[in-house]
Amino acid sequence: MESTGGPYLNTAAVTSPVGIVRLLQMTFGCTTFSLVAHQGGFSAAYGTFCMFVWTFCFAITVFIIACEFTHLHSCLSLSWGNFTAAFAMLATLMSVTAAVIYPLYFVQVGCYPIGCQVRDFRIAASVFAGLLFVAYAAEVFLTRAKPGQVTSYMATISGLLKIVQAFVACIIFGALVNDSQYGKYVATQWCVAVYSFCFVVTVVVVAFSVTGKTALLWFPFERSVVIYTFGAVLLYMSAAVIWPVFCFDSKYGSPQRPSLCAKGKCPWDSQLVIAIFTYVNLLLYVLDLAYSQRIRFVSHL
Repeated sequence: MESTGGPYLNTAAVTSPVGIVRLLQMTFGCTTFSLVAHQGGFSAAYGTFCMFVWTFCFAITVFIIACEFTHLHSCLSLSWGNFTAAFAMLATLMSVTAAVIYPLYFVQVGCYPIGCQVRDFRIAASVFAGLLFVAYAAEVFLTRAKPGQVTSYMATISGLLKIVQAFVACIIFGALVNDSQYGKYVATQWCVAVYSFCFVVTVVVVAFSVTGKTALLWFPFERSVVIYTFGAVLLYMSAAVIWPVFCFDSKYGSPQRPSLCAKGKCPWDSQLVIAIFTYVNLLLYVLDLAYSQRIRFVSHL
């Protein structure tokens, strides 16, 4: 019986440059969490986060390779190009965070008190964690939209920035819940509302792009995204002014870190982190607004 549907397996999924990079991601990810689980060890929230990043990224990467190799992604109700581009950017951010956190909290030069074998395993895991980040960054570089190219929205600079904006917002939220004392003033509560609103809308934009449902909306999605990005710039500009004033002005807060503040449990530290990443996200939204003027949205690739 002759087959009229073409080849069942897509060998390009593992032989193309992107496919090879994904195989390296799978290899480095598996090696990293295996080294940690076998002898390196992890503890507390930081170690748990790192293990979650490595196992999560490994699982999704295996899923992507399997789907592309067997053509199963054509059966999914996803915009596959948007999904893979969004995941690659998210995995890059998560893996670089884990690659910094794990050696910072678990690697030491001497053998005491953990022993030389555990130390060596932790150093090796840190090296492979760094290689994992490089592999995901390489995929983002290979799959990003080229100038003048019509491609999936999440592969454009604007789409990739959406993932970074949401990731930065998560860092802000982490600092907010770490005794940032944002409830002291209505003005700082306004800033929290700005962070929350922009995060939710950004996630919605990503969700609609990944699921390929933008064509079903009754309003022009691309124009709405540009308008929202402009609004987000204005909102973040207000937060970038209000938050430092009500946290670091001597009338409302403290210009300098209190000397009696415990390390890791000081509201001033959390407020500083929030201020820094508020400016980071403001810059990201400004860049997003600039790039969004030059792209064409495609939801079905």
